[in-house]
Amino acid sequence: MCTNSSFHKADLVGSFLRPEKLKEARENYEAGKINLEELTAVEDEAILYIITKQKELGYKAISDGEFRRSYWHLDFFWGFNGVDHVNMGQGYMFHGEETRDDSARLSGKINFSDNHPFLAHFKFLKENVGDNAEARLSIPSPSQLYAELVRGVNEDKVKDIYPNQTDFVNDIAKAYRDSILAFYDLGCRNLKLDDCTWGMLCDTEFWKTMAGPNFDTKVLEDLYLKLNNKALENLPADLKLSTHVCRGNYHSTYATSGGYEPVAESLFAKENVETYFLEYDDERSGDFEPLRFVPKDKKVVLGLVTSKTPQLEEKETIKSRILEAAKYIDLERLSLSTQCGFASTEEGNILTEEDQWKKIQLVQEISKEVWPQS
Repeated sequence: MCTNSSFHKADLVGSFLRPEKLKEARENYEAGKINLEELTAVEDEAILYIITKQKELGYKAISDGEFRRSYWHLDFFWGFNGVDHVNMGQGYMFHGEETRDDSARLSGKINFSDNHPFLAHFKFLKENVGDNAEARLSIPSPSQLYAELVRGVNEDKVKDIYPNQTDFVNDIAKAYRDSILAFYDLGCRNLKLDDCTWGMLCDTEFWKTMAGPNFDTKVLEDLYLKLNNKALENLPADLKLSTHVCRGNYHSTYATSGGYEPVAESLFAKENVETYFLEYDDERSGDFEPLRFVPKDKKVVLGLVTSKTPQLEEKETIKSRILEAAKYIDLERLSLSTQCGFASTEEGNILTEEDQWKKIQLVQEISKEVWPQS
């Protein structure tokens, strides 16, 4: 496990609302009105702005807002050899909404590509963050790739290409580990795995509906843990590893509900990361009691400020919830963030950029009041 002691008391999950200029440029690129170089120039300008903005507001782990992505996860998957961009005919189902129908499907054995576009993306971020802050890279977890590749008809290709599931799991883990080491060589020392698979496992009602009342989610739990840990084994000691557990974040809606209790022991005690970004912005995420499973050498970032709605939380309410969580895990091993990013997909959540920055400022203000010595 990473042993880097740096821990920021005010933090962010990473994605930001796309500025209108960027949205227009992407639409024009898709329509063939501008070329890739022109799109990249607009992306660069937008990313330089939010790097500066995050620094001005006192943040130390800086993201590129995911401004070069359409989705928080699929764009990364498409960069692997053996993974194709396909359209499923149906998107992901959220509470009252359906996403676009893009997906990732196998076309051959999975392996890391030296031409993965995220390498250039991170290089730009690292060069422009400078030395007085950290360039954080957020990518979807290995278990998330597994889940996508076996979603619906995608699984047929997996069975064709990987008759042996062990080979499938091993190739995903190796492709990830090779990717992580390539990012490390570019200077990445802060890596976050965004992960909805654990959030799905929290929702016992979902599995009863999807797979029947007798479906044993422990099989998936063990698989996800094995896969993620295999991808993260024997990494450099100064690489700071974290994970964000999400229940879905699309256009201010969600996909699943349920507290962390069903997965807490495996997720907190056994996954090979040092910090957990956890959704806790409403009752769907359950209570703080599962935090009792977090070992003493690990930390938790409480996502108490919602990124889904524009209403600004009351400071005293958030502070009281932090103290409530501290009944189960030492206060010094806690910090504060928004519950998720503001735009897991390029559509973004239903609030304005002004609302977004107010939320981000609020996180910083509260953290200084709760942890004044940090």
